[in-house]
Amino acid sequence: MRCRSSVPRARAVLRAKLGEWRAGQMVSESVELVLSELVTNALRVPVPGDRMVGVRIECRGRGELLRLEVSDAGEGRPVVRQPGELDAAGRGLLLVEALAHRWGVDERQAGIGKTVWAELLAPGIVPAPGEADVAAVTLRPGQSVRVWGTWRTVRSVRSERYASGGLFVVVCLDEGPALRLQAGEAVTVRTGRASAAGAPCALAGPARPMSGPVSSS
Repeated sequence: MRCRSSVPRARAVLRAKLGEWRAGQMVSESVELVLSELVTNALRVPVPGDRMVGVRIECRGRGELLRLEVSDAGEGRPVVRQPGELDAAGRGLLLVEALAHRWGVDERQAGIGKTVWAELLAPGIVPAPGEADVAAVTLRPGQSVRVWGTWRTVRSVRSERYASGGLFVVVCLDEGPALRLQAGEAVTVRTGRASAAGAPCALAGPARPMSGPVSSS
């Protein structure tokens, strides 16, 4: 996802997850602000137009931590700036630093670019039962995966390799465009009985959907 609607789409997915986890209003507002800033910063990275921004949302432990990850294909590392009183921009990471318990930057495994992450304290959140995070490479037809705040059935899975040698998987769903994920990226699946599998679908264009925890591109 790399378009004008990327930030509101990311917020919509976040609200859906926070609703499931019964997050309080104060936690929800802080998390939404942090995610908005991280996605906005990623969209400003100078990369080719077909490069996408990915988002992942995760509830860790027994709900005491919310982790946000935003990935982009750009080089370098974001730096907290100290803008002047008249500067109209440059305060995004200051806000992230103020609201997050901690934050940082990691290189993306098996891919180019980086992932900027932030963890926020979220006491009282209750993760949804009957769900588990698994690596994309382990997905199988018939499993139910969360995409854009709803459940979709996996129709087919195939593996391909980057020119650099890294592995990614293409996951075709019963509805909507396919997911193109790095092999080790986490996706949320139902741990109950899987749905029936069907025929494969074609890989969609550059706007890649996010799975919950919202998977990066």
